[in-house]
Amino acid sequence: MTDLLSFPALNGTDEHEPLQLITPTGERVITENNAPFRALTDHLTLEDLRTFYRDMMLIRRFDIEGTSLQRQGELALFAPLLGQEAAQIGSGHALRPTDMVFPSYREHGVAHTRGMDMTQLLQLFRGVDHGGWDSFEHNFHLYTLVIGSHALHATGYAMGLQRDIKAGRAAHDEAVMVYFGDGATSQGDVSEALGFAAVNNAPVVFFVQNNQWAISVPNEKQFKAPLYKRGEGFGLPGIRVDGNDVLATYAATQWALARARNGEGPALVEAMTYRMGAHTTSDDPTKYRTREEEEYWRGRDPIARVKALLEAEGAWSESDETALAAELEGFGEYVRGYVKSLQKPATSHMFEHVYATPNRNVTRESEWFNAYESSFLDQPAGGH
Repeated sequence: MTDLLSFPALNGTDEHEPLQLITPTGERVITENNAPFRALTDHLTLEDLRTFYRDMMLIRRFDIEGTSLQRQGELALFAPLLGQEAAQIGSGHALRPTDMVFPSYREHGVAHTRGMDMTQLLQLFRGVDHGGWDSFEHNFHLYTLVIGSHALHATGYAMGLQRDIKAGRAAHDEAVMVYFGDGATSQGDVSEALGFAAVNNAPVVFFVQNNQWAISVPNEKQFKAPLYKRGEGFGLPGIRVDGNDVLATYAATQWALARARNGEGPALVEAMTYRMGAHTTSDDPTKYRTREEEEYWRGRDPIARVKALLEAEGAWSESDETALAAELEGFGEYVRGYVKSLQKPATSHMFEHVYATPNRNVTRESEWFNAYESSFLDQPAGGH
């Protein structure tokens, strides 16, 4: 495995310059220093790149539908990922089916790469459950709303893999990936997770989507040193990557996951991207961001650069675009129909799935609540 730290200036002379394999205008970046990372994408065909583009378009449509449904009162809240499609699709496709993912609350694209029907995510935002998908069917944990706490969960899970192997379980060449934003790095949980992961050499990758804003707090109000350097203080390597470049995020994640699977320990990937929409649908970014800043990043749209590359290499046509547009329309209709079909659950539903197996205390509380709720049905008309 190539030692990343031998290649500090990946594209030029700036040591903090992110790894980039596709420019914002869709040209491939070929330098001597990024050759080891380009090699990690050599097996990808133009058809693979077409898949990346389709996936990015699909999750952007999902994003549009989710935001619209919330505005219509069909969802209580929605967390957009607009602008972060390359970071999620590139890293998501670098994962193996056996790898375990711990998401925060906007990793809709990663869920898609794990084979999930993204509409299941909307059950949480509609308020009908706390995340009703099977975490281990797709090796994709439930969404975490408590900022940064899941970094410890991921590290503990990775340490558990190590303990299982020591206890005699055959090694399955697995790794763990945890996603969070730049704002979460200000939480103590993330620092604790980095510490535990490093000293235990745990097979976990910390994937930071630096979208420039922790709700309304900009990077310069959160930290002084680049986030990818954060790992060095704990004894693990880090890499900064252009998070709007799907090939670069794929390559950087491949590198980090291979280290973890090979027993070389954890790593930190900082994907430099931008949240083009609101933090959530309860947020108004015009209160703290400038139009000029948004225009700057709109010119670095992750989807536009992949399309430009495909067109330049003769792998995308007008008929392809027409077919994809029709697919997206059908997908949008499916999302809207699914959400509107979700009915309000019975109040007793809150007692289900609290534990994996029956629990005496929960059963007793459920029986009491059902009796209490039923007592109101026995009241005579006009009774109190």
